[in-house]
Amino acid sequence: MYLYNLTLQRASGVVHAVHGSFAGTKQQEIAVAKGKVLELLRPDVNTGKIHTLLSVEVFGVIRSMLTFRLTGGSKDYLVIGSDSGRIVILEYLPQKNVFDKVHQETFGKSGCRRIVPGQFLATDPKGRAVMINIFEAKYS
Repeated sequence: MYLYNLTLQRASGVVHAVHGSFAGTKQQEIAVAKGKVLELLRPDVNTGKIHTLLSVEVFGVIRSMLTFRLTGGSKDYLVIGSDSGRIVILEYLPQKNVFDKVHQETFGKSGCRRIVPGQFLATDPKGRAVMINIFEAKYS
């Protein structure tokens, strides 16, 4: 016997939204986190509508999301903190229409805990550093 969980209706409430040039072109895209779904949207300047380029289920809760651009680079990357106790750096590949995992770092146990980093993210405007913060530090 196997159990299978299938969500019939996706989440519609936006938890996090960031903008950037993820495809490497001069156009701006919007990355949106809706619970456990990560979407990449592109606004059309002619019609005023927003088109969905990519929608991916990440099988976890997205706690935080931020963009950054490496020094001298032409495209933006996504930094995502999740409930798995990790932060992941994603790169959008427009040829394949997928998010590619560039780096993944584990900081603690799974679950949205106050002592596991990943709730707050900050980046350097020049693309030199990413800072990760938590609610409460645990001292021994």
